[in-house]
Amino acid sequence: MRTLRALGAAGAAALLTASAATAATAAPSPPPAPRPQLTDTAVDKAVAGLDASVADKMRRTGVPGVAVAVVHDDRVVYLKGFGLRHTGESAKVDPDTVFQLASVSKPVTSTVIAGALADPGDWDEPLGGSLPGFALKDPWVTSHVTPADLISHRSGLPDHAGDLLEDLGYDQRYILGHLREEPLSPFRASYAYTNFGFTAAAEAVARDHGVSWQQLSADTLFKPAGMTRTSTEFDAYAKAPDRAWGHVRNPDGTWSPRYVRDADAQTPAGGTSSTVRDMSRWLRLQLNTGTLDGKRIIAADALDRTRVPEIVSQAVTGRGTPQFYGLGWNVSYDGAGRLRLSHSGGFALGANTNVTMLPLERLGIVVLTNGAPVGLADAVALDFFDTAEYGKPTADWMALAGASYEQTFNAGRSDTDYSRPPTGAKPARDSAAYTGTYDNPYYGRATVTADDDGALTLALGPKPLRFPLAHYDGDTFSFETTGENAVGRTGVTFADGTLRVEYLDADHLGTFTRQ
Repeated sequence: MRTLRALGAAGAAALLTASAATAATAAPSPPPAPRPQLTDTAVDKAVAGLDASVADKMRRTGVPGVAVAVVHDDRVVYLKGFGLRHTGESAKVDPDTVFQLASVSKPVTSTVIAGALADPGDWDEPLGGSLPGFALKDPWVTSHVTPADLISHRSGLPDHAGDLLEDLGYDQRYILGHLREEPLSPFRASYAYTNFGFTAAAEAVARDHGVSWQQLSADTLFKPAGMTRTSTEFDAYAKAPDRAWGHVRNPDGTWSPRYVRDADAQTPAGGTSSTVRDMSRWLRLQLNTGTLDGKRIIAADALDRTRVPEIVSQAVTGRGTPQFYGLGWNVSYDGAGRLRLSHSGGFALGANTNVTMLPLERLGIVVLTNGAPVGLADAVALDFFDTAEYGKPTADWMALAGASYEQTFNAGRSDTDYSRPPTGAKPARDSAAYTGTYDNPYYGRATVTADDDGALTLALGPKPLRFPLAHYDGDTFSFETTGENAVGRTGVTFADGTLRVEYLDADHLGTFTRQ
């Protein structure tokens, strides 16, 4: 077989030219680029059906408040609020009601980063020392990890790494400084959704610019885009006079604003708050390649980079096609080859949101709600696009999305029913066998105390949070978890000078050693 070196420069050039010509002749032509398919009439029909769609889903779920915006061809063609900001009060949701975006913060954050980085290639520059104290378990990965790796969830960190530290009350600095304890899966070859990896990248970019994340967001996006009621600080949401309170569903099916979710620790990943009026301006910018009202705010090539698949997030979806994650976006392609961008957000303590766009059609929708995730926001968006394309919904998306969320929230629950001790349960030892101080390199200090009757209490976190322990069997107790990632009752087992907290141990980090 002849080699290029043996042929010499001239011969090699001729061979390459001939090979290219042969390949061009033999290879099939690429498919034509996708073309817009949705008519104004089809979009108008989908818009006209939104009132009934939202009302139906609010009736089915009881979610108290919803706000929706639709943008088409650089025009806001729908902008409306439904229901109540707070159950038991009369104030209505309107287009200027401030909602927590939850993880719809992520595509907003990637827009900010796209505007802040001088060149799209900067996404691929290692963080280096941009974020003091931040490291991953493998020093080589630490020295090579980039904003693109962390924003696209391909750093190797485990699923939702750091979230349980947030639930226990640790601040952002502590959490980012302890991610080095987390085990890693293969770098750039595995996908796992991580709020605090995402947060680390955004905070590093802000530090490189010498400002806070809120200031970078305001200067790069919120102020230039006229998003006057949008903030990345919980305090701004909490003090907004026209805000939607987060609600959770009670056992009898009613909804109550029982919790307040402060997401400042992970603010780039989940702490943004906004209104549908402001979000409609962001949608216009997104669908108009970075310009708004004739003003260039984000460079087109910078925005395009956020929409490129970075890693496979789901090999086979319900439609039989793969889904990818880009830079703050779920990225997929429909049967016509059109790019589809979306992101959902959910706080178990009281928010569910969705944004979906077909950039080729210059069509997008954002749905904000003040209820814990039951699928309403996702279903409104899915119904809307189905109606625009097919004239009606192709499935009961409300039921499907609701079931998906229910499965997600039940995934971390214990297989053991701690409310029912086994027949013949062994008695606990004297309380002195369990009381004391325990330490853990990731979760910090735990203390176990006993009252005068011998009842035990476990204290975790910096505040700390206190959990009464109920005896189950022998040296095993249980307590009711709290917070965004609560999973019902979880086990606490004492053995050989250690205590293991079951729900903290998914990544084998939940064992504390007695001091």
